[in-house]
Amino acid sequence: MSGGLFALLDDVAVLARLAAASVDDVAAAAGRASAKAAGVVIDDTAVTPQYVHGLAAERELPIIRKIAVGSVRNKLLIILPVILLLSQFLPWVLTPILMLGGTYLCFEGAEKIWGKLSGHEEHTEALATEIGPEQEKQMVAGAVRTDLILSAEIMVIALNEVAEEPFLARALILVVVALGITVLVYGVVALIVKMDDVGLSLAGRANRVAQSVGHGLVRGMPWLLTAIGLVGTVAMLWVGGHILLVGTDDLGWHAPYDLVHHLEEDVAHAVGVLEGAVAWVVNTAFSAVVGLVVGAVVVAVLHLVPRPGRKAAH
Repeated sequence: MSGGLFALLDDVAVLARLAAASVDDVAAAAGRASAKAAGVVIDDTAVTPQYVHGLAAERELPIIRKIAVGSVRNKLLIILPVILLLSQFLPWVLTPILMLGGTYLCFEGAEKIWGKLSGHEEHTEALATEIGPEQEKQMVAGAVRTDLILSAEIMVIALNEVAEEPFLARALILVVVALGITVLVYGVVALIVKMDDVGLSLAGRANRVAQSVGHGLVRGMPWLLTAIGLVGTVAMLWVGGHILLVGTDDLGWHAPYDLVHHLEEDVAHAVGVLEGAVAWVVNTAFSAVVGLVVGAVVVAVLHLVPRPGRKAAH
């Protein structure tokens, strides 16, 4: 009896170790998949604060919470089932879809740069401090629609990194990615939008150190938002360009990716130190260049090429 009990306990221990290993594998795969979607995550983080700009302070976090809940619904109830079914029955469709998403990222990044250089940058009007429930509902709905596009790109990029995993493992990894990225993005957004309130609170204290920190936070907010937008733009070009390079290679056109790959190897060997980091920098730089070129072409077609019934932008 005791021998059977010990054997059972041993089996339970083995199963526990296997389960722990599986959890570690899922966490590691989710981490790799999330890292590949970094550019879109940064862009999502940079976009969201505009939706609460100008609102009363007590409404900022509730609205961010509503948008975050909508983001989870987008990922788990709409995007996840669709891309899992495609990966199971039409896996060849994922590369073209991913490349479309990469092209969109390139366009977004190039359009931001074109807007800065041409003076056609869109400026979001400050929202009234007091808005009614209907306006708030419409604003949240608009933010959730924007999130749907960005979340779709994040999930497809993540799926591409774990496409070889079994179906259930893919599903579990993508659920972890969806929840983890949502918490990360909207947690950071919540910190950003409340940073000025924290600064004002500290600035009003008697302690000189607290006052200095508070004034620094208030003054630093515009710089922080500008930096996030800049990093997001560069990340979109880099990630979008890399997606296109890898996608064309997967579809059979190997020359562009081989050129970048050989170049990064040559530069890394020539430098002789930190070869892995140097290779990454070279690959990232050329991916960003590819993203900028492709994005500029799309921007030119959409904004500059005259079409019937529309004049070219000057």
